[in-house]
Formats: sequence, C-alpha cells, structure tokens
Amino acid sequence: MTISNKGSRKIVVDQESYRWVITALSKGIITLTVQHDEVKGQLLRVDIESDINEFWVEFPHVESLNNKIVTPAEIALIITESIRQGWKSREKGAVLSFKLSESKLVSLN
Repeated sequence: MTISNKGSRKIVVDQESYRWVITALSKGIITLTVQHDEVKGQLLRVDIESDINEFWVEFPHVESLNNKIVTPAEIALIITESIRQGWKSREKGAVLSFKLSESKLVSLN
C-alpha cells in the first residue's frame, strides 16, 4: 500500500521527505500513517488515543473528551523516534506499528 498525494501532507525531517495522513479507524483512536515520499518503502503506523472525531457528535458535552490533536512538530518527533527504533522508510517490509503512549512510542510488532 502507498499513501496517495491527494489527501496526505508532506513533511521534511532531517532532509528526507515523507507523506503522512491521519485517519480514524475506531472510536477513541486516530491512526497516523507515514511513508517516505520518494521511495515507497515500509509504512509506519502509529495509533494515538484521541476523541477528536467525537467532538461534533458529542457537542456541547465535550468536557470529558480527549481532544488530542497531532501537530506537524509531533509528527516530526514521531518519525525521528521511529527511525531510532528501527523503521526503515526506504526499504520494503511489513508495516511497522506503534502506539503513542504518554508521548512515547511503544512497539506493537
């Protein structure tokens, strides 16, 4: 699978270009998917706890929601840390999966 240019965003980390997209696959979890922009290598997936997609459904009763928003600066940090933990963005391979827990990446593989 590759990330389409349409609907994804570009980010440059350490002079390498990546594409990323965030999707909501289940309630309370958003998933960040990242792939190298030039070489369609190994995908990176990071599950992040967030109720941000429930905001409009639950409005105005949103006090108890975890409205975590992932910023480009956080995505850059996630990319850097995932490379340190073994992500090979330029090589083919199985999806590398993590969970973001208290600002730390925890491997799901």
